[in-house]
Order: sequence, then C-alpha cells, then structure tokens
Amino acid sequence: MAAAQFNLQAQSAYKIQDYASAPKIDGVELINIKRFNDDGGSFIELSRLTQGMTEHFKDFEAKQINYSEMDPGVIKAFHLHSKQTDVWFVPPSGKMLVLLVDVRKGSKSENVVMRLVLGDGNARLLRIPPGVAHGVKNIAPVSGSIIYFVDQHFDSDPKRGDEGRLAWDFAGKDVWEITRG
Repeated sequence: MAAAQFNLQAQSAYKIQDYASAPKIDGVELINIKRFNDDGGSFIELSRLTQGMTEHFKDFEAKQINYSEMDPGVIKAFHLHSKQTDVWFVPPSGKMLVLLVDVRKGSKSENVVMRLVLGDGNARLLRIPPGVAHGVKNIAPVSGSIIYFVDQHFDSDPKRGDEGRLAWDFAGKDVWEITRG
C-alpha cells in the first residue's frame, strides 16, 4: 500500500508524537497509595507516622502538615527551598498540574522540567526534595485542595525561613498550558 501524500500546509505542520518517558528529576518520587472504595464513598490512608517518620519515605520526618485551597485556573509558583522537603497529596476529586524544575547546581538532572497531574481519580504522594522549584495550577473547573507534609517548621522571618520564590513563568509561560493533541 502506498503512503498517503500530505498537502503543503499539513507537511509544514506535521510532527511525529514522542511517546518516550518524560525526563525525571533526581530525588523526586511519586508513590501510588491505596484508595479503598465502597458503595458509600472512599477512604485513603495518606501515611503512617512513627515519631514523625513516614512509612513511604524512610528518611523523611514530617514536622508540619498543611492544607491549601486553590480556585480554578490559579497558578501558585514557583516555591523553592534550600533545606525543606515537601510531600504533596491532591485528593482524587481534584486535578492539579504540577511543575517541577531542578535548579540544583551540579545535579544529575539540573534544569530538567517535569510536568505531572495529581488527583484526577488517583491517590499518589509526591516527594519534592530541596532545590527543586515547584508550582501548581488548578486545572479543574472547581476549587481544589492540596495536603502537604514538610520536614521544616514554617518561619515567616526571612533570616530563618526557607520559603523562597521564583517567578511563575521561570520555566516559560507555555509550560502552564494544557497539552493538546
């Protein structure tokens, strides 16, 4: 069978879709956790703690647990910590686009950008190590929430705190767009 010929407009726009695995950032972990469903709803055990140590991330000691709500379409980015590790959970009923950028000088994955969706029917924990800039966009049509564990206590004093920022478009404005096609 002869291959189809494309018109000039289609030829100039044509690309082969890349199905290769997206690049990974060293130290970022995504763990599937169990969601128990029955005819009345569901239950998710986020983690078991023993003296602040989590069962999923053996070297992570939870010192604070936070809850954040976001309106539809809102972008909160980029947060950056030099010492703090975050572990994020988006409930399955939400849908958040998470962007991670490795800005650690000399890292094996320096400058790698990762995009992933949390929530969207899944129950997963995301570990974000220090030096990995992280941001989130609520891509659901309703308000969404994030529950996150951190291994440092928040301190609003800039001399003691570890809550840095990079511009929301640090990795480019287009990284926040929904992939189409």
